[in-house]
Amino acid sequence: MAVPIKAGIEKVPGGLMLVPMLVGAVVHTAAPGSGEFFGSFTGALYTGLPAILAVFYVCLGSTLDVKATPYIAKKGGVLLGTKVVFALVVGIVLGRLLGESPVSGGAFAGLSTLAVVAALNDTNGGLYMSLMAQFGRKRDVGAYSVMSLESGPFLTMVTLGVAGLSAFPWQTLVGAILPLVLGMLLGNLDPEMRRFLAPAVPALVPFLGLSLGLTLNLTAVWEAGLLGAGLGLFVVLVGGAVLLLADKASGGDGIAGLAAATTAGNAAVVPSIVAAANPVYAPAVEYATVLVASSVVVTSILCPLITVFWARRILKQPSAADGVGDATAVGDGPSSAPHHVAGANREAAAQHDGP
Repeated sequence: MAVPIKAGIEKVPGGLMLVPMLVGAVVHTAAPGSGEFFGSFTGALYTGLPAILAVFYVCLGSTLDVKATPYIAKKGGVLLGTKVVFALVVGIVLGRLLGESPVSGGAFAGLSTLAVVAALNDTNGGLYMSLMAQFGRKRDVGAYSVMSLESGPFLTMVTLGVAGLSAFPWQTLVGAILPLVLGMLLGNLDPEMRRFLAPAVPALVPFLGLSLGLTLNLTAVWEAGLLGAGLGLFVVLVGGAVLLLADKASGGDGIAGLAAATTAGNAAVVPSIVAAANPVYAPAVEYATVLVASSVVVTSILCPLITVFWARRILKQPSAADGVGDATAVGDGPSSAPHHVAGANREAAAQHDGP
C-alpha cells in the first residue's frame, strides 16, 4: 500500500524544506549527542550542510539561462534590484541600531540584523512562478531566471558589509557565489548538463532542511513565537509594498512585485553560513535561523492571498463571493481564482521549494 508522504509534506507551505527541518530539530532537541553516537554517514548529516549546499547551488546555477529576453531581463532585474536595495536600506538602519549581535531582552529578544536581511534577500521562486503561471503570465515566470541570482549567502554578506557591519574577506564572498557561477557555466555551455543537473534541485531541498534542523534546538523555536510571525509580516507587507511600487514604476501592474514578496525556504540556512564565514555573527545564528524559517511559512501563506486580492482589483474581476470563479489573465490565458491560493502553495513546494 502506497503512503502519500510527499503529497502530505507538500500541503505545508515550503514543506519540502520545513518538515525535514522540524524533524531534524526534534531529533537534536531530544538527543543532542546522536550525531556523535552514530557517526559515519548518519553523523555526517549533522555536519554536512556546507557540502550539501555547494552541490545544491551548482545544480541551481545550471538552470539559469543567460540568454534572457529583454523583457525577462528588465522585469527580473527590477525585482531583484529592488529587493537588494530594500534589504540594504533596512540593513543599514538596523546595523546602526543593533550592530551584529541580537537583541538580548524584551519583546524583540533574538531579533538581529542578520535575520532580517536574510529574510528579505531571497525570494520563494516556486511560489512566485506558480502565481505568475496561474495568471497566465509566462514572461513573468521567466523573470525568476534573473531573480535566482539572489539565492545563497552572497548578497546577505555583501549587504551586511555595505551596511557598515563586520565584513567578509573577498575570498569568502567569491567562494559563496562560485558554485552558482559554476552551475551557470555548465548549464549554458551544455544543455545536456542543464537537463542532467536541474532535476537534483528539488531533490536536495529536504536534505538541506534535515541537516539544518539537526543544528537547532526547539526551545528557540518556541521563544521566537510572535517575533517570527512579525518578521514574515514585514517581508510580505512592507517589502511587498516596495516591490509593488517598483513594478508599477517600471511599467508593470504590481502583481509580479507582490508575488516576489516572500522568503525562500533555503534562506533559513544563510545565517549559519554567514556565521561560519565570520564568527562575530555566531550569537545571532540560532534565533536568526528560526526567525527566517517562520518568515518562510508566514509569507508562503499571506503572499498568494494578497497577490490574488490585488490581481482581482487590477484586472477588475468580481470576487468569489459574487459567484465568479475566474480571474482572467492579461496576456496568455485564464486561471481559476478559487483554487489559486492552495494550488500556488502546492506547486511552489513541488517546483522549487527552496529558492
